[in-house]
Amino acid sequence: MFAVELNYSKPLRLSTDLDSIDLQILKALQANGRAQLGTIAEAVALSAPAVAERLRKLEERGVILGFTARLAPAPLALDITAFIMVRVDSSTHYPKFLAKATAHEEVMECHAITGDASHILKIRTRNTGTLETLLGEIQRWPGVIGTRTNLVLSTHKESFALPCSHLEEIIAGGRIGKKKE
Repeated sequence: MFAVELNYSKPLRLSTDLDSIDLQILKALQANGRAQLGTIAEAVALSAPAVAERLRKLEERGVILGFTARLAPAPLALDITAFIMVRVDSSTHYPKFLAKATAHEEVMECHAITGDASHILKIRTRNTGTLETLLGEIQRWPGVIGTRTNLVLSTHKESFALPCSHLEEIIAGGRIGKKKE
């Protein structure tokens, strides 16, 4: 996760002090999380130990959150993907709601949102029967006063890679949002 200042009168700066080599390493890992250190080192013109040290620092600073395998849902009998908009009645129930959502294995994502609902959940489950069971469970969570569900019919893009092209300008000392003269 990259944090930048939103003051357009100053150059935007990364709170993590990334440089262009870090950015190349991040792009390589997002393209292939199993890339060998030697392959990355060759691409960025550093030694493998230097790349390993940079990776350690990127993890330490919270830029790299971890490494994981992406699994295909269909071969694992997870045929239903849905987005569930949830309305939670007050902030007193907020911690309990978050605890339930983050602990549930079928909840893939949980986001606080604006609009008619307070949260949106992305879920994966086996079938409409297990979806109905899950909805009943969510509707009994503390503070939940309503849900609205949208089923995914097909997925044309699903990516976990974060956009990084804007970082090149920031790293180079450029300004984002600067008016053209």
